[in-house]
Amino acid sequence: MPDGRASIIDLHQDEVLTGEAVALDVQPIGYFLRALGVLIDMLIGVILLILFVLLTTWLLSIGALDESTLTIATVAVLVLVLVALPTVVETTSRGRSLGKLAVGGRIVRADGGAAGFRHAFIRALVGVFELWFTLGAVAALVGAFTPRSQRLGDLLAGTYSERTRTPRLPDAEFGIPPQLVEWAAVADVGRLPERLSRRLAQFAVAARNMEPAARARVAASLAREASEHVSPVPAVDPETLIIGVVALRRHRDLRALQLEAARVGALTSAAPAAPRGFPER
Repeated sequence: MPDGRASIIDLHQDEVLTGEAVALDVQPIGYFLRALGVLIDMLIGVILLILFVLLTTWLLSIGALDESTLTIATVAVLVLVLVALPTVVETTSRGRSLGKLAVGGRIVRADGGAAGFRHAFIRALVGVFELWFTLGAVAALVGAFTPRSQRLGDLLAGTYSERTRTPRLPDAEFGIPPQLVEWAAVADVGRLPERLSRRLAQFAVAARNMEPAARARVAASLAREASEHVSPVPAVDPETLIIGVVALRRHRDLRALQLEAARVGALTSAAPAAPRGFPER
């Protein structure tokens, strides 16, 4: 595999391959953000338990609650707060709890699909042990040694926390370099293979974030491939050639779409109105 092609593929190390062989470019949330989201959810659970203690203390003080009823109510509230409530919240919100909303994550299946009731129930049930009984020690230890910061409940349920807040993509609008303006007027770049065209566009956008040595190596490899389909080949450095080819193709594609839209508008504006009762399609 050429160096350029391998380096472009390396930009997508977090892809998930679905059952239909479709690659999804998704990113798992980081370890510390994942821990912060879990801590927020646990604090909400602690607040609910404290409110229950205050309520039962008041009811006992006024004689409205006896000890036998208190035992049943305590078990019921523990099951509700530790298992039932997290399961319902994650199921109805498609994997988003308050903690996950705060850190920008959501629980999804290992193949990238939406998690359901079974996944949420397994995670909540296992969470009683790894989060509450051990104060999060087991979850922290397991998450530190799994690639996607998965806790034990995630491993058993086949889920992980996906990042929903991603950095803004860099602006892909760049013009033709000044030294290639005259070349762009006569250049032939229409014979460029579609796959190579996509790789050139990916490099033009991602080049600013690459290491200088890798950037130069990938640029040289892609420019060498592109020069076989570009005529004439300008005497510029590889990266300038790539940017010029990408910008020129984008400009010509946009111009073609604008001309097509103008022709369609000219034809439809002079067309008579459809007869009354004619179906609109």
